Amino acid sequence: MGIHLMLALLSCLVSAIREQGNLNLITQALKAVGRKMEVIPDPTTVHFHLPRNLSVRIHRDYDDFIAELTSNFPHEKEGILGFYGDCWKIFNSLNSLELKSLEEPIYLFGQFFQKPLECLTLAYYLPQNAGAIARKYIKDPQLLSFIDAECFIVSTVNALQTPMINASMVLCDRHYGGINYPVGGVGGIAKSLAEGLVDHGSDILYKANVKSIILDDGKAVGVRLADGREFFAKTIISNATRWDTFGKLLKGEKLPKEEENFQKVYVKAPSFLSIHMGVKAEVLPPDTDCHHFVLEDDWKNLEEPYGSIFLSIPTILDPSLAPDGRHILHIFTTSSIEDWGGLPPKEYEAKKEEVAAEIIQRLEKKLFPGLSSSITFKEVGTPRTHRRFLARDKGTYGPMPRGTPKGLLGMPFNTTAIDGLYCVGDSCFPGQGVIAVAFSGVMCAHRVAADIGIEKKSRVLDTGLLGILGWLRTLA
Repeated sequence: MGIHLMLALLSCLVSAIREQGNLNLITQALKAVGRKMEVIPDPTTVHFHLPRNLSVRIHRDYDDFIAELTSNFPHEKEGILGFYGDCWKIFNSLNSLELKSLEEPIYLFGQFFQKPLECLTLAYYLPQNAGAIARKYIKDPQLLSFIDAECFIVSTVNALQTPMINASMVLCDRHYGGINYPVGGVGGIAKSLAEGLVDHGSDILYKANVKSIILDDGKAVGVRLADGREFFAKTIISNATRWDTFGKLLKGEKLPKEEENFQKVYVKAPSFLSIHMGVKAEVLPPDTDCHHFVLEDDWKNLEEPYGSIFLSIPTILDPSLAPDGRHILHIFTTSSIEDWGGLPPKEYEAKKEEVAAEIIQRLEKKLFPGLSSSITFKEVGTPRTHRRFLARDKGTYGPMPRGTPKGLLGMPFNTTAIDGLYCVGDSCFPGQGVIAVAFSGVMCAHRVAADIGIEKKSRVLDTGLLGILGWLRTLA
């Protein structure tokens, strides 16, 4: 039996595999194509190892998490309850609504009349960031830095730059349904969805590299592949980043004004250095958690390249992923593609080994003595790897605000200035994270369904709402 290499996502990102609530979007998608996945409950979302020997486990049970956090900051108990209480207000409001396109006025007004308090709650928090809300309740700088680390896992930026709605979705969802890890690894989610789509009559083309979007009199009508094949459709949906969509797939076309505004507010977040390893099981203590976040010495290094380390050990939950007596470690840390440019092959490989060795030694010192000597397999990926296989400019993780954003006001929705072209993914509202990206997919599907006549649509209301949403984005 071999080792299964996988991106063992921090489990807060796969907690949407559950039955209850409206934010279980992955479960809903699987159900729509006749699929259901067997899952393993994770008792701990992530174990933080932070400066000043601060150790915090994010327990599955919310009360256990609050008890552990307040034991570290007893003088901030009211502030902790206040901040996370606001997160729950947002999460419960979202979770009570039928989630569809916010660009579709009939749906939007219908939800407002059914759940006005919940809609007003979300509207109130829409332009706000988690860091500003935290500072209303919390004064301790160490605890505020912990909130930064919580948000960094969600968005790769600190709390002051993380929209409150995004933070709340993840910080509460991990407790609401608990963390549920798919048996066989997170890759099974995509595989199950693909199989279900094919069973329902869809065609999926693999090794089909789209090079450009075909326009006819300003309308998107098809795509052209690298091998010259062309496919035409009424609707074109791009899952590429907005930089790739408008900078590469529509290369040579004038950049629409709304995309100029987007690029004024957001820049590309860095990519990651990833290390996949097989290790001897005895190097890990028996009580080791599945997911870890390590920042050893200085809070200032949180957002610096290689400053903090994410670690996932999926075999803690699912031992079937590796041979007996072995564990899988997926280690990743932020890294910029500029660090890896212009290197000849031998120097590139040497640098991968050098940087990986430094990261592994840090984990060896902080968590697992003897880790280096226990390695039985190792594969290192860089931002160049992410760029090549994910087809994302510079291998970017996604959009990152240039400064302090006004919450989600600057984030574009699914429609674009190009007729017939829609965007979906983490550079669309509501941004980064599996739950957020799944939400953008649901919104896009509903908006497309309205535009092609499957769902109800009012052209008058439609024009007015899209105009208002466009104006709101200019305020960011």
